[in-house]
Amino acid sequence: MRIECLGDVIEYKNKTYPCSISLAMNLVGGKWKILILYHINNGITRFGQLYKCLVTITEATLSHELKQLEKEGLIKKQLFGTKPPLVSDYTLTEFGKSFLPILNAIMAWGNQIALEKGKFISYEKSVSPKIISVPPPYTVWEFACD
Repeated sequence: MRIECLGDVIEYKNKTYPCSISLAMNLVGGKWKILILYHINNGITRFGQLYKCLVTITEATLSHELKQLEKEGLIKKQLFGTKPPLVSDYTLTEFGKSFLPILNAIMAWGNQIALEKGKFISYEKSVSPKIISVPPPYTVWEFACD
């Protein structure tokens, strides 16, 4: 099956992109953005929780990535509390939720690669896997940070 870009050049938020892949990768590309979206979708919604789950990220990088995702409209930040430090809670926007089918496909593909050619290992943080249902031939593991 061949899928093609609908045009030669795309303009989005005052930037130009050579194709839709470039545009999409600008929104969610990099080491952390997809993982952040994954965890927010699974209920890990506060900065401290995200920092704990993303084993090797720095606080500065997490803060930067969250700001980028918010700027692009994929997540929304809500502040709670009456005095500093306020608590930040992040949720997916409808635009962010539109990425979930792609996220699930990427996760299934990554799991398949790990099962066939690599292995799952544990880090210092406790991770509890459970199998969730997806279309064959994939098995998707859902990980919760304790």
